[in-house]
Formats: sequence, C-alpha cells, structure tokens
Amino acid sequence: MISRTAGLLAAVVVLGVVVLTGVWLGTKDISFLETWRVLWHPDGSPDSIIIHDYRIPRTILGLLVGAALGLSGALLQALTRNPLADPGLLGVSLGASSGVVVAIAFLGVAGVLGYVWFAFAGAAIAAVVVYLLGSAGRTPATPERLVLAGSAVTAVLYAFNTAVLLVNPQAFNQFRFWNAGSLAGRGYDVVVDLLPFLVAGILLALSLARPLNVLALGEEMSRALGANVGQTRILGAAAVTLLCGAATAAAGPIGFVGLAVPHVARLLVGPDQRWVLPYSLVLAPILLIGSDTLGRVIGSPGEVQVGIVTAFVGAPVFLALCRRRKLSSL
Repeated sequence: MISRTAGLLAAVVVLGVVVLTGVWLGTKDISFLETWRVLWHPDGSPDSIIIHDYRIPRTILGLLVGAALGLSGALLQALTRNPLADPGLLGVSLGASSGVVVAIAFLGVAGVLGYVWFAFAGAAIAAVVVYLLGSAGRTPATPERLVLAGSAVTAVLYAFNTAVLLVNPQAFNQFRFWNAGSLAGRGYDVVVDLLPFLVAGILLALSLARPLNVLALGEEMSRALGANVGQTRILGAAAVTLLCGAATAAAGPIGFVGLAVPHVARLLVGPDQRWVLPYSLVLAPILLIGSDTLGRVIGSPGEVQVGIVTAFVGAPVFLALCRRRKLSSL
C-alpha cells in the first residue's frame, strides 16, 4: 500500500514537471528564467502574452483532456472486460466527429468554440443509442452486446461522415484540422465551458472503483454479493460519455492515450480499480502534455498535432507491453 501511494505521489511530481515544461517550451524560444518570471509577474510583453494567453490555457486543457481520456479508457476496459477497449469503442469519438461534421457542413459553424457543443452533443447521443441497442430485448446489456452495438453505430457514423465530407470539400478542409487532434488554438473559454462536465465525469468515475472491482468477479458473483450490475454499467457509461465526449469535443479524436495508459497503470499497481483509476488520471496527462510539447519542439516553427505524436509515442509503448507480457489482467 505504501509503495502504491509513493508511486502515485511520484507520478504527480512528474506531472508537475511536465506541466511546467509545457509552459516553458514551444515554437518560440523563451528562457526558463524568463518563463518563470512572467509566469508569476505578467507584464504585457510578447513573451508574457505567449505564456499566459497561449501556453498556459493549452497546458491546462491538456491536463484535463489527458485525465479524461485516461479515466474513460480505464473505465471502458473494466466495464467491458476487454483489454483492447478505448474511448472509441462505444461510438463516442465518432459521435463527436459526426456532431462536428453536421455543424460545419449544414450549419456553417466555424471555430473550435463554435462546434465544441455539437461535438459533445454528438458524443452523448451516440453513447445513448449504443446503450439502447445493447440493452434492447429481454436480456440486459452485457459487455459483448455493448461492444457489438458500438461497432455497428461506429460503422454507420463513419459512413455518414465520409459521405458528407466527400460531397463538401470546404467542410472537409475545416474538419480535417479538428480531426487530427490538437490542443492549439484553444483558450480559457473552451476550458471554462467544458470544465463542469469533465469534473463531474472524473468524480463519477472515481466513485465507481469499488463496484468495478466487484464486477470483475463476474456477473453472477457480483449479484450474489449484492452489487447492482446494471446501475454500475449505466453510471460507467455516463462517466465515459461525460469524459470522452468533453475531451473529444475540445481537442478532437486523440488515440492511444485511453488504450495504453490503463495498461501501464495495471502493470504498476495490479487490477485493483481503486488504484488503476487514480494512476490513469495522473499518467495520461503526462503522456498527452509531453506529446504536445514534443510536437511543438520538433515541428518548430510550426507544430505537429498532438494526436499524431501520441500515435507515434503510444503505439510502440503499447506494443512493447504486449511483447513483454500478456495484456494486464482485468
């Protein structure tokens, strides 16, 4: 228990260092001493504006989005008992994408803050449809039925998005920048608008740690122990919708964070969700903010979108975990 606590505290320290590095490094070279000075004493200089108006908001957003993706991935893997589950499994990511496509192609909405609510609404509607399909009939929603329903909804939404974007090149040009996954161009307004959903999703997810541990014993054993399996799955799906919907709406689809980070957490602390969820909450922002900072450094004077960097960084890490051992037990 002490080692797990110490490990979590060490991860928090690393996260603090990564956050400070994200504020310090970027496409414009600003010394660390100057960054530290204007961080606490903004003076309206060009460096101060860059730090306070651009780097700090995107770092805060990276912190929130990373935490949301890590938690939603851990939740989905626990709920479906599928080690390959990620936030796109229940159609949430494609639902958000469809919301953006509708906003751009049919309503003429432009800009991140303009279509962020359409993305969130699309994610929520997709999650509800998947759950209704998975629970249709006399039998309750099972992990297998939810996965099948999510795959079906994802296929339909992908076809819809492709059809709309193929006949509307202008919408495609706008959509492709959001679809790459990026923290650039997001200000405090996006953070403030989505913060209530992210905080609610994080608190709900953490409160499900004990029920998820019981659920891992199997449905029959869970019911024998008095657990409400249906309620746990409904609350888990709601938490995933809040977390993944808000994160995808704000930053676009970002892969491998929700897939790989929970495996790293289970590798460190075992299958106990009381530890897996907090570790995922801390480790995922380390990966996301670190990838965003790396993308700005290697892409200078431009930048490489964080969604591209996480794919290049996360995929080898995940493959290495698979080669070293079997996927962490759920």
